[in-house]
Amino acid sequence: MSKRHPKRPNGHVRPIRTKRDFDGASAIVKTLSTRSDRDSLAERRMLALLHELDRFDEIVDEADAESASEEDYPGPRRRWSDESDD
Repeated sequence: MSKRHPKRPNGHVRPIRTKRDFDGASAIVKTLSTRSDRDSLAERRMLALLHELDRFDEIVDEADAESASEEDYPGPRRRWSDESDD
């Protein structure tokens, strides 16, 4: 049995955790931003998506900064098995 009223956006979105989620959310934001007949619920959903997109960008930037600071030498790493037994 189907619902009488289709589910409408309520301004809450799930967290963005992967690049695929990020791409999907950015496509939805682009679609919502081009619509001229946007209502307040769609506006709240778009703002919530933008907030989650910003949060994901911050997480990715922090991860990139940590990996860059840990690596002083960008070349290949040696494995323990490559060491000589002198």
